[in-house]
Amino acid sequence: MKTTLTAVLAVALLAGCGNAATTGDTGAAEGAKVAFLMPDLASTRYELADAPMFKAKMKQLCPSCEVIYQNADSDASKQQQQANSAMAQGVKAIVLDPVDSAAAASIVKSAQSQQIAVIAYDRPIPATPADYYISFDNEKIGSMIAQSLVDHLKKENAKGGLLQVNGSPTDAAAGLIKKGIHSAVDPSGFKLLAEYDTPDWQPEKAQQWVAGQISQFRDEIAGVVAANDGTGGGAIAAFKAAGAKVPPITGNDAELAAAQRIIAGDQYNTISKPIKIVAEASAVVAWEFMQGKKPAGKATLYNTPSELFVPTVVTKENIKEVLFDSGLMKAADACKGEYAAGCAELGIK
Repeated sequence: MKTTLTAVLAVALLAGCGNAATTGDTGAAEGAKVAFLMPDLASTRYELADAPMFKAKMKQLCPSCEVIYQNADSDASKQQQQANSAMAQGVKAIVLDPVDSAAAASIVKSAQSQQIAVIAYDRPIPATPADYYISFDNEKIGSMIAQSLVDHLKKENAKGGLLQVNGSPTDAAAGLIKKGIHSAVDPSGFKLLAEYDTPDWQPEKAQQWVAGQISQFRDEIAGVVAANDGTGGGAIAAFKAAGAKVPPITGNDAELAAAQRIIAGDQYNTISKPIKIVAEASAVVAWEFMQGKKPAGKATLYNTPSELFVPTVVTKENIKEVLFDSGLMKAADACKGEYAAGCAELGIK
């Protein structure tokens, strides 16, 4: 009888463990590791915002968990090595912002073969569905920045055509932004003079290309639709170096330097997509996967359960409210030196 009771208790214990694995075992996930793999250093956001915010949220969710953070510095092979290293260290989930969206498919396959969940972050991985995708709506971003510029140019009765500076050709998110830009530019009535896919989003490459277009088109350029703040900054630098008037130029990411350029009147717009939203959402989803759960998406993109947030266009008219009054940015950081007068004019303090 004693033996039978022991056996029954053992079976019951095993059954209980099985249920925990199915519904989510918080205890088993305590002390677990999660990798946060970012794509480049050209955009300052990853070091200054994404990584620290993800780490902070993970610490809140699981104080004993370890975050393995790596940045591939625009090198797809390096990112593959970083992913392999993270898997060898026993991570339970990988949050991946791919350098090369196509090449990242091999990371997804390798991780999933080891029952490691992959959360695509910011940039999708179209070829091989990740377990989840978290981002802002990139196609919407493209249409918003371009439409904002087109509306402004029409209001100003601007004449001429547009330059389009896209992001990296290996970044699927850049492809979505590009598609969104075309949805606003193509029917706008403004001629698309030329467009360029910027390798690795490098501002210097964008600057070099725009410099060549200035030589060719000069006074015909009514505006420039740039896919992010880095390429927008490169475009602005090209006009200044050529001694030409800087036309309205777009951006995206709401980097500090872009905010300062908007305040100074050099950049027309950017996109505020509070990184805290996606960083914290990815931490929550990663933690659920680490516990053995399978979070449901609020949308589906590239056959992947997804959550896509809608951002806000920022211009001089609303920069105070969107970036500063909201606490996303501090006047003390932006309103230094040559930008102090512009801040005062806009009431930013």
